[in-house]
Amino acid sequence: MSEGDKEKQETAVLEKIIDQLCAIFDPEIPVSIYDLGLIYRIDVEKVGENKYDIQIDMTLTAPGCPVAETMPLMVHDAIKELEEANEVTVALVWDPPWDKSRMSDEAKLEMNMF
Repeated sequence: MSEGDKEKQETAVLEKIIDQLCAIFDPEIPVSIYDLGLIYRIDVEKVGENKYDIQIDMTLTAPGCPVAETMPLMVHDAIKELEEANEVTVALVWDPPWDKSRMSDEAKLEMNMF
């Protein structure tokens, strides 16, 4: 397989991951966690024929957020549903702290924050 084909496959898997993340909404804010800017890093590493290890770093809007224990598990479970997912690791990180500037323009429009 050429490097170009490998990159296309990884891009397709990344797009599927993002689609899954866009379907997870913050329980207190009617915006997806992806559009809120809670996802800091997504790494995809091929480990077999059409199988990938996926590592995600995410944060929450505040350290005391009531979903601190459940949100990473929700992300893990959503990504694990992908047929391409092998190992899925979700790390909750606090640095850098989340702020409103991380939100997508769509999320800012939805919340009237322009």
